[in-house]
Amino acid sequence: MADLNREAVVEKVREIAERVGASQDLEIVEVELLGGGNHRVLRIFIDKPAGVTHADCEFISQQVGTILDVEDAIPGAHYTLEVSSPGVERKLSKPKEFERFVGQKVKVVLRQPVENQRHLTGTLTHFAGGVITLEPAPGKSVQFPLELVEKANLKFEW
Repeated sequence: MADLNREAVVEKVREIAERVGASQDLEIVEVELLGGGNHRVLRIFIDKPAGVTHADCEFISQQVGTILDVEDAIPGAHYTLEVSSPGVERKLSKPKEFERFVGQKVKVVLRQPVENQRHLTGTLTHFAGGVITLEPAPGKSVQFPLELVEKANLKFEW
């Protein structure tokens, strides 16, 4: 399966999942299509403010799975559908995710260094106008544009 085709399938699945999830206040965090041939896995990560329940996963799995089968959205028919929450160290990529998690601890990898560092961990203290403000230590803050972020996750503290 060509990458372009894979991207088109992922985009179609995302559109369907977002339509289905909207009625239950479920956010579609990420859609992945992994593997090939008869060993493909379609993964949908969902979230909601109160936390994801088993029933939420089941709802998305049944509703989206039915639509995908009816619309024959996954070429070749053989795939496994998995639906789950993004976990405590969920990925952050969209502006609305950074807005939502202000006050939380995050781990960020930058495309290029800011203050001689590409890897930063700290409290996300502010996000506005595409600029992230991170506090790696009390009283110290670092600012950088969202475009500089290569990867970002919530950081769970035990």
